[in-house]
Amino acid sequence: MKTKSLSFADVWKKSLLTAITVTVAVALPWLCHLLGGALGLGTGLGEVLLPMPLPVMLAGMFGGSVVGLLCGVASPLISAALTGMPLPAMLPFMMVELAVYGLTAGLLRRNHLPTFVNVLLVQVAGRFARAVVLAVAVYGFGFDRLPISLIWTSIAVGLAGILIQWAVLPFAWRRVGQ
Repeated sequence: MKTKSLSFADVWKKSLLTAITVTVAVALPWLCHLLGGALGLGTGLGEVLLPMPLPVMLAGMFGGSVVGLLCGVASPLISAALTGMPLPAMLPFMMVELAVYGLTAGLLRRNHLPTFVNVLLVQVAGRFARAVVLAVAVYGFGFDRLPISLIWTSIAVGLAGILIQWAVLPFAWRRVGQ
């Protein structure tokens, strides 16, 4: 099997895309938390708008699975180091969820499924990965059950962010296909 080698220009473009999307994925939540604090909502605005997944998904769509995966892992790590968010207890769960968002978006970026189906698959894959890691952590620490309501609550709270993704990502996905 023949492997495709990347040119210097390709590596440069993917590196630049990764840097830009990581920067946006760190800046958007920070702005949401800043605005949430000014409005008396605290971190609630970030939990509602889900600002970090969108740039990670876009990184995967435009840069491929490796760029999406790197952006998904690096974004919460850099954000935690610079802003203290996400909190250490949530960091591993967000890293897995975001890495799967970016990876899945990259893997699906050039298929022939309807764009909205691709968006749903990416969203479900990321949330499923988070649920699995959460279950492993809960049972690994000796708890006897994982409240499923925890997963559904995070989806319900983030519904506005999910709707924003539904509005933005299909247009971007069409652009990738061109």
